[in-house]
Amino acid sequence: METRRAGSSGLSLTRLGLGTMTWGRDTDEHEAADQCRAYLDAGGNFLDTAAVYGDGDSERLIGGLIGALFKRDDVVIATKAGISFVNGVRTLNASRGALIAELEKSLLRLGTDHVDLWQVHAWDPSNPLDDTLSALDFAYSSGKARYVGISNYSGWQTARAISRQESIPSKAPIASIQSEYSLLNRGIEKEVLPCINELNVGLLAWSPLGRGVLTGKYRNGVPSDSRGASAHFAGFVEGYLDERASRIVEAVCVAAEGLGYSPLEIALAWVRDAIGVTSAIIGARTGAQLRGILTSEEITLPAIVRQALDEVSG
Repeated sequence: METRRAGSSGLSLTRLGLGTMTWGRDTDEHEAADQCRAYLDAGGNFLDTAAVYGDGDSERLIGGLIGALFKRDDVVIATKAGISFVNGVRTLNASRGALIAELEKSLLRLGTDHVDLWQVHAWDPSNPLDDTLSALDFAYSSGKARYVGISNYSGWQTARAISRQESIPSKAPIASIQSEYSLLNRGIEKEVLPCINELNVGLLAWSPLGRGVLTGKYRNGVPSDSRGASAHFAGFVEGYLDERASRIVEAVCVAAEGLGYSPLEIALAWVRDAIGVTSAIIGARTGAQLRGILTSEEITLPAIVRQALDEVSG
């Protein structure tokens, strides 16, 4: 699998990353190991998790695979902090104290003394930015994080954070931003992509398959075994089941039929090879499903197809 640098940093990631949001909740340890094995066998090196995934169980599962399935130094482990659920309520706290406390817990769950990429999960409007960024500085200078990044920031938030870190040589440089990006959600093209391309920061694209909708599985309703039918993810998928999304999905399906590929392969290749993308983060319910996704590595979209998809989804 092709490896790319995250912007001007020394962080090298394969162009497909393995997302683990469902690990420890909908994906048990045996299924997680099967997915990880399939991903590593395909040449992948990038596992993406977060402290909030499965209330920490995603990190615990990854920690259990270190040594058993892969050597620690052979895999890039990325995690995020700043979001938690307190008594079932989503809570955002990106203060220095809260972030560092979460980092220490993440390292314990992962069973390692460092993560390769540590990211602030979301912008915290109630906390001073410098306080948030000082946590990244601590993690970077202490060696507990080899690289640091941000996630789900808007264009101006991204520019401000990167510029603050660049202004003082002793501060931790931001290597990457993680944002949602797909044919169904191209919002980052307006400000975030121009910003990071200008400042030479890598993009990690989450949900490149439009929360699963671009696979075409929802064309005739919501399958009972899909995320859209899950209590955890129904709301996550519902927003992409409107008329606009349906038109884009149909265009993807037409392109897939014409090229002899699956809709999934078309949609993923579009994101993976977009300008500025370092890695597209994929997730799956099963190892078999993941193996199907990994076949996208074998295809490249013809320029005329990419242009047509740009137009229909713009």
